[in-house]
Amino acid sequence: MSKTGKITVTDRDPVSSLQGFLKLLLEKGVAQAVLVPQRLPMKNTVMPVLVTDPEKLGGADPLAPAFPLNSARMLSRLTRKPLDAPVAAVMRPCEIRAFVELVKLKQGSAEDIILIGVDCLGAYGNTDYARIAGGSSGAESTLSFYRSISSGKGTVVAGTDISSACKSCEHPVAAGADIAIGLLGTDMEETLLLISNTEKGTKVLEKLGVAAEEDADGARKSAVEALVAERTAYRDQMFERTSEAVSDVNKLMNYLGNCVNCYNCRVACPVCYCRECVFTTNVFDHDPVQYLRWAKRKGALKMPSDTVFYHLTRMAHMSAACVGCGQCSNACPNGVEVMELFRTVAHGVQKAFDYCAGASLEQEPPLSVFREKEFSEVTGGKD
Repeated sequence: MSKTGKITVTDRDPVSSLQGFLKLLLEKGVAQAVLVPQRLPMKNTVMPVLVTDPEKLGGADPLAPAFPLNSARMLSRLTRKPLDAPVAAVMRPCEIRAFVELVKLKQGSAEDIILIGVDCLGAYGNTDYARIAGGSSGAESTLSFYRSISSGKGTVVAGTDISSACKSCEHPVAAGADIAIGLLGTDMEETLLLISNTEKGTKVLEKLGVAAEEDADGARKSAVEALVAERTAYRDQMFERTSEAVSDVNKLMNYLGNCVNCYNCRVACPVCYCRECVFTTNVFDHDPVQYLRWAKRKGALKMPSDTVFYHLTRMAHMSAACVGCGQCSNACPNGVEVMELFRTVAHGVQKAFDYCAGASLEQEPPLSVFREKEFSEVTGGKD
């Protein structure tokens, strides 16, 4: 059973109190560095920063409703070779699940990492967050976001809602983290929860001198269940809309009509790990006469010509590993709803394999194992 400790929030400022917790990790030698979302001094934006000096954590803001990139790939780069001391990584639940997938794909290691997850109440798209944060300083925009939620006004700020990926995410709690920072079911301007999910997490709390007891918080459980139910309902409606929008080839071509093959979605995807992608080689540099043949056969040929094939290839390659973080849509310059399409396909694929991407290090990726009895509806129950 998990154990729960508490952070008493001072001056009704949870961001500052979390910074104090992270400083303790470095000052007490629990971690040699902390990878954490931090406000950059030159712009009012939040990016992952690797911090080794406790005094440099003044801009850390892991609660900010900003999600410029999925830091799982950054963490995989840090762990491709053994570290001489642990590193703590503060991440959203979808980032942790993406990192777990990368570890299973031999792209990183969780051995020397202390995973610290934060209850995720959502984030805005990059351009939306830049506009909403505006000229606010420090963590002001973060506190405004959470105060809006706690007051019952919801996640719409300045007429803009959080991203569709967040509204359809049924994993708002970092179950795979060594330590989860609990916001749900608490008044975050008074108390934050520190929930150890693993033996490693329990040992960290002990080293920090945090008193932890058996987790029996009914208020938190109810809050989590209510949020999951709300998001699952939105997710299912999204699946229905998207399935109808791409129900035949012509509709799919129309759905992807604004795609210009910039491949931003591939670059932003945390679990798209191939060192060399076939779409950046000369495989699709067709002879000029081939383009003309296709154009003559149809009368007209949309350029670039491999848009649909590109997305179908990505879906076939990544649907079993997709964690639904939404960075593909966040990176699209033309507003193609890539996340909605990939999540819809990935949900069906993962359901077919009874698999949840990033849920557990022990659960092997579907296409990496052979099961004698699988897809009985296709084989007619025969071995």
